[in-house]
Amino acid sequence: MKDLTKKQKITLICLLIVISGIIGWLYEFIFYYANSGFKTFYFRGGNFLPWINIYMYGSFLILFLTRKVKKHPILVFLISLVSTGVLEYLSGYILYGVLGWTKCWDYNNEILNWGNIDGYVCLRSVLIFGLAGLALVYLIVPTLIKLVKKYPKLYIISIILASIFLFDEVYNLILHRIFNLPDSIELYKSIGFKYLFYK
Repeated sequence: MKDLTKKQKITLICLLIVISGIIGWLYEFIFYYANSGFKTFYFRGGNFLPWINIYMYGSFLILFLTRKVKKHPILVFLISLVSTGVLEYLSGYILYGVLGWTKCWDYNNEILNWGNIDGYVCLRSVLIFGLAGLALVYLIVPTLIKLVKKYPKLYIISIILASIFLFDEVYNLILHRIFNLPDSIELYKSIGFKYLFYK
C-alpha cells in the first residue's frame, strides 16, 4: 500500500468500510439461517443497509496488526484469529455486561459453539475470522488495490458509499434517539422482518 497516492489510500479505506461490513452481514444472515435449521431468515445488524460495524473494525484491526508479517500466512491467520476473538469478546462484554444493552449474539444458543466463553466468543467464530483474515490480506485488499489504481473515478464513488453507510450507522446509534425517530429495527420489524435478540 506504500505505493498508493493519498487519493488511492482514501478510496481503499472507504471501499473497505463498505465491503467488510457487507461481508459480515452476509455471513451472519447465512449463518443464522443455518442456525434456525434452514427455516427462518433473520435481519442482522442495527442499520437500514445490510452492514454490521464490528466487521469493519475487525478488518482494520487485522490489517493494522498483520502489516509487518504479510509474508507469513500462518502468522496472519493466528493474529487474525486472536485479535478478532478479543475484539468480539470485549465488544459483547462491554455492550451487554457493562452497558446493559441488548445482547445481540449468544453462542450458548448457537450450533457449532465449541470453546464457548460466556456466550461472547467461541472457537468456530474465531476460526472463521482467522480464515477471513487470510482472505482479507491476500485476496480482498490486493484486488481492491488493483481496482483503485485502475479506476480513479472510484475515489468519489467510494467516498459517497462510505458516507451513506456511516451516516446510517450514526443515525441508528445516535440521531434517532436525539430526535425521537424510528430506528432500522423498528422499521424492519413493522414490515415483517425477524430479528434475533437473546436478552
